[in-house]
Amino acid sequence: MTEREAIAETQEELEELEQLEGDAPRVAIIMGSKSDMEIMDKASEVLDEKGIRHETRVMSAHREPETVADYCKNARMRGIRVIIAGAGLSAALPGVAAAHTDLPVIGVPLTSGLSAAGGLDAILSVVQMPPGVPVACVGLDNPKNAGHLAARILGA
Repeated sequence: MTEREAIAETQEELEELEQLEGDAPRVAIIMGSKSDMEIMDKASEVLDEKGIRHETRVMSAHREPETVADYCKNARMRGIRVIIAGAGLSAALPGVAAAHTDLPVIGVPLTSGLSAAGGLDAILSVVQMPPGVPVACVGLDNPKNAGHLAARILGA
C-alpha cells in the first residue's frame, strides 16, 4: 500500500488527493528569520525559471521547534518533494528539518552580522550531521545552487 492509498480511505478520496498533489508545491523553502528572505529568494528565482512550484516559510528551529517538526513531518503528504533550508549562526534549521522528514533536505549556510569567522559557524553546522540525518550542503550564501540542486533531484 502506498502512502497515498493509506491516507485515502476511498477511491474518491484518492482521486482528490492526486488532484491536490498535481497543484501542490514540490519544493519548500524554509528559513530561520525574515532577515534571510532577501537572499533565500534567489532559490525561488531559480525554481520560477524552471517552472517548479514552491512555497516559502519562515520558522525558527530554536524559537518554534514544534512548528518546524510539524511542517517537515507533513511535507510529503502536502506534495513537497525537496526542502531547502537556509539558516545562519548555529544553522540548526536544516538538521532539524532532516530529523523530521525522509525527504531530501538542502542546507544553505548563511552569514549574518553575528557570524563567526565569516560564516564558518553556519557551514560547519550544516555539514556536520550525525549518521542517518543527511543534509546536502551548498556554498555559503548560495541559495541559487540549492534551487538548481532541488531541480536536479526532481528531474526537472
